[in-house]
Parts: sequence; C-alpha cells; structure tokens
Amino acid sequence: MAIPSDQPRDSHVAVLAFPFGTHAAPLLAVTRRLASASPTTVFSFFNTAQSNSSLFPSDATDLPANIRAHDVADGVPEGHVFVGKPQETIELFLLAAPENFKREIAAAEKEIGRNVSCVLTDAFYWFAADMAAEMKANWVAFWTAGPNSLSAHLYTDAIRETIGVKEVNVRMEETLGFISGMEKMRVKDTPEGVVFGKLDSVFSNTLHKMGLALPRASAVFINSFEEIDPTLTNNLKSEFKRYLNIGPLALSSSTCPTETTVQDPHGCLAWMEKRSPASVAYISFGSVMTPPVGELVAIAEGLESSKVPFVWSLKEKSVVHLPKGFLDRTREQGMVVPWAPQVDLLKHEATGVFVTHCGWNSVLESVSGGVPMICRPFFGDQRLNGRAVEVVWEIGMTIVDGVFTRDGFEKCLDRVLVQDDGKKMKGNAEKLKEQAHEAVSLKGSSFENFKGLLEAVVNVSN
Repeated sequence: MAIPSDQPRDSHVAVLAFPFGTHAAPLLAVTRRLASASPTTVFSFFNTAQSNSSLFPSDATDLPANIRAHDVADGVPEGHVFVGKPQETIELFLLAAPENFKREIAAAEKEIGRNVSCVLTDAFYWFAADMAAEMKANWVAFWTAGPNSLSAHLYTDAIRETIGVKEVNVRMEETLGFISGMEKMRVKDTPEGVVFGKLDSVFSNTLHKMGLALPRASAVFINSFEEIDPTLTNNLKSEFKRYLNIGPLALSSSTCPTETTVQDPHGCLAWMEKRSPASVAYISFGSVMTPPVGELVAIAEGLESSKVPFVWSLKEKSVVHLPKGFLDRTREQGMVVPWAPQVDLLKHEATGVFVTHCGWNSVLESVSGGVPMICRPFFGDQRLNGRAVEVVWEIGMTIVDGVFTRDGFEKCLDRVLVQDDGKKMKGNAEKLKEQAHEAVSLKGSSFENFKGLLEAVVNVSN
C-alpha cells in the first residue's frame, strides 16, 4: 500500500540486513542517506547482534536519530554443535530468518506505534515478497553486487534450460549470448549454484528463489551506475518494475559518516606521497578471502623480482607464510599492513594497479579511482566481475592461468604498468572514472535514481 506523498511522517521502514561478508555496511550507508533525506521517517534496522555491534560502535555520535538498530537472532539453535562445513552459519541463519524477522518487525511496530510501510532488504531475502504483501507494504530490494551476477541469478532457469545441467562440463567455454548484455560472459564465469556446483544447497536455493521473486519488488537498486554497462542496464530495466543504479556509493560522501581525517593507522598514504604517479601496486583480497599459501609466496616473489613499489593489505595471521627475509629485503620497496584505507589508496595518483579478488565493491572502488586491475577471482560473482574487467570494459586482466605464479604475476605487472596494453587499460579506466563521477553529480543518472529510490521507500518526491 502506497503512503500518500503529503504524509511521509507516517512512514516506518523495516530494513533487513544480511549479516555476512560486506553486505550490511552498504545497506546501512544507503539507509543513512535515506534517513537524512526523510527525517520524519523511522528506519528500523534489523541485523544480528554481532553484525550490529560492528556497524554501530557504542561511541558513535553521528547516527541519524530516525535510524534504530534492532538485534535479530542468528538462527543457531541452543546447544548446536558446528560440524565445520562451509556456509553452515549462513544456512542456519537463512532457515530461521523469515520467522525471526517477522517477530522483531512486529515488536518494533508496537514499540514505535507505526505499521511498516516499506520493507527494504538485502536482495537475498526472497521471502520478503510475501512478507511485504501480507503487511500491505512495498518491498524494495538491494542487490549489493554487480549487474552481471544479478542477471545470472535472474536468468538461472534460462541458463539451466539452454546449457543443460548434465552437459555443463563440456559447455563451460560457451558464452551466454542468449541473455542481453551477457554476450561475452562464459558458462564457467557464472556463480556456483547457477548451473554447476551444489544446486540444491540452502544458499543456491536462496539465490534461485531470489531471482524468481525480484520482479515482484516495487524497486530493485544496485551500487553501480548506468553508464558502466548500458545494455545490461536497459535489459534489467525491462525485467523489473523499477531498476535503479545509485552508485558508486564510495563517491557519494553523504552515504558515509562524516570524518575529519582518513583512518590510516599504518601510514600508507604518507608512504604513497613519495612514489611516482601510477607506479605502485596495491594488493588486497577483501575481508573474506586469502589466497592459498603457495600463491602468497608467488605474489611476494613476483613483487620482489619485479621491484615494483607496493602496498599489500594482508591479514597478520598470513604474514608468517611469506618467504623468509621478504619483509626485510623489501623494506624500501613496499609495505605489508594488516589493513589499508582502500578507497583513498585507489584515489591516489601514485597507484598504478590494483591486484584484487574482484569483489564488486572493490571493482567499483577501482573504477571510481581510474585504476586498472589484475584480477584473481575465487568464487561467487568474482569471475563475472573479472571477465567484465578484462573483456567488456578492458580496464585490466585476469591472472595468467587463474592462479598466481611468480613469473605469471611479474608478467602481469609489466603488462599493466609498463606496456602499451597497460596504457590502453589506464585510458579506458580514466573514461569510466569520469562517467562514474558524472553519475553521482547533480543531475547525474545515479543522483536522479536516488530520488526514485527515496520515492519508492518513503513516497517522497523531490
């Protein structure tokens, strides 16, 4: 049920976060922006206690008064003994999530004295379609990854029917030309659970059901910008009631808490000031993934033999796997730190290449900085993102043979930082950077789309 636009003060939005990986933080960033734009709307933010504690520090003073955090049970039964299988915590959470969210939403409605008028969720929550319908509320879904992976899940049945699950192993190199905008994507680039892998796992079923449910949403929005892939954008607009690119979020300062100084505890940016333009390799594989030990050694050996200046963000527990004496021998050449200010490093003129796992946030941050990439995808949407980097946008390359070797990595660094090929990648990256900045500017496509999102969530027209 739509709320009359002249009565936005009655709005109560239930925000349902996915508490794993890098999902909850961007959803909160968007919620902050919506809350600032509609100060009379209450935003109830539902998330696990563990995830909420990292998003809402006890000393935080900048949380808009109309955002209220609520803890939701993590779905782990009392006395449960973990068997150590991958995704066990995610599966337990997803199985219990529908009832847990319903219970906490009802409690929040009673506490605040307003019925929920919109359910704003991570797109994973396919069950929100029925939940919102029962509540006579809008369902607005946030896909936190890129448009290629969204298309893969939207068209899962078409891919399975066209490729054939039983024949998939001999058709991995075939392209998805039957999906508009996916003509250069191969079967082997798709996420596990679409046409290969464990198709009947809880997580695979969740993504399949999500693809079937999303066309029911009042709006689907994404952290991207229309100009990065116009064909995909137009096709997804035809599939959804409303499809809104509102990114890159990293360029929209109002999505982030105001900070007077950049957090840089290890002095990465000061070190960068002494380097030549476009000369430094920045290496990071995100918060979830670490390459196998053999590949960590290969990265270190490739850096040392290439003599390329570097900043490497590497978890402390993994530093022990680096070659003996590597840190001492490369003390002048680079730095290995447990955490780095990624967005600011990718904006720095000294950064010449980003060595990445190709998570969507990382790819978009690199695009926003105009930095070419060397891609080493591991799972999920990362292969699709890496493929887009290499053959669609031509702003980087995937690592030779898919894994790091010393010689292969050294050749990649030389190609991107030195060869004419790399200069072309840099030029293409700069063009995309300009389009990204234009998209979030006043009257840009993402700026205008955010107005559409605001309207869908609280029915406020600007």
